[in-house]
Amino acid sequence: MLPSERLAIAARLHVLLRRKTGRVTDTEWLAVNAEYAAEIVRFARERALEPGMEDVAEWAGRLEQAMMAAPAPRKTLLGAIAPPRAPAPATGPAVARESEARKPGWAESLFSDTRPPGPRDPDDADSGRYVGGLR
Repeated sequence: MLPSERLAIAARLHVLLRRKTGRVTDTEWLAVNAEYAAEIVRFARERALEPGMEDVAEWAGRLEQAMMAAPAPRKTLLGAIAPPRAPAPATGPAVARESEARKPGWAESLFSDTRPPGPRDPDDADSGRYVGGLR
């Protein structure tokens, strides 16, 4: 059963209980919380024994059936569109040869920015718009 259908049943039972018994319920919580719904159904059936309350028993039964119905499994948009993929093969970390590995030097140092900037090329278009090397 759709959540909107459970909400509609809960709203109808809420209106009946409010008009006939003065009981106020939380409609949205009633539609999603099975424990709260069971307690309200118990209360509604207890009150339905009084004369003129047959419709309260009917809607309490509908709510109970709606809450017992198993929710349909949710299908995501990606699951509906894309076919299932096989998992990627597990690979170990790549081992670099010593000749391929670069050794850190001054250029990779965090302190390389502490050197004063060199003279700029006068043709540089950004020379007047930015302070230092910040962009």
